[in-house]
Amino acid sequence: MLQQKPSYVTPQEYLDYERQAETKSEYYNGEIYALASASPRHTVIAANIIVSFGVQFKGRSCTVHTGDLRVKVSPTGLYTYSDVVVVCDMLRFDDARKDTLLNPTLIVEVLSESTEAYDRTGKFEHYRTLESLTDYLLVSQEKAWIEHRARQSDIKWLTGYYMGLETVVPLPSIDCELRLADVYDKIDWPDESSARGWLQAVKEPAPEYATERRPPYHVN
Repeated sequence: MLQQKPSYVTPQEYLDYERQAETKSEYYNGEIYALASASPRHTVIAANIIVSFGVQFKGRSCTVHTGDLRVKVSPTGLYTYSDVVVVCDMLRFDDARKDTLLNPTLIVEVLSESTEAYDRTGKFEHYRTLESLTDYLLVSQEKAWIEHRARQSDIKWLTGYYMGLETVVPLPSIDCELRLADVYDKIDWPDESSARGWLQAVKEPAPEYATERRPPYHVN
């Protein structure tokens, strides 16, 4: 994130500023941070996920929202934007303007080179304090690959990795699933290994180190 304003800003000052701004920013601990714009590849993946959830939520109380809906992490004071947000409860907002969500059920972040480290670590440390949050998805742009973190308790999350366009991510907490073929619809891949969700090695390993990989795989 790029620091935008050096002086301390109150949450209300941030909201007043943000509601008039042409670009989006995060707020944490008295500082405002400008957010980079998304690439076309990023927006296509996010849109595909929204469509997939939207179809499965027809006739149900769950709703899916774009990255334009601001999220407040009340326990830590972070105001941020997520690429996709699912809510399977009555929507709760920070104030009467109803533009700052308090209770996401599932959050999706589409990874990019500039934000991946933050999405994996610092941002998740904020998100995990939300009592409403049951699932966190990290979606790669570079390969057909999704990391799913599912809450098991207040202190335990189970992590699963799903690779390849034929793979399906089960999401039992919201009674639906994500097919990677749908997530990556209209995405072009530079090679077969990317479509299969494999990392591209810079140098071929020696024969004695070669192992067969069978996606998907899961680890605790």
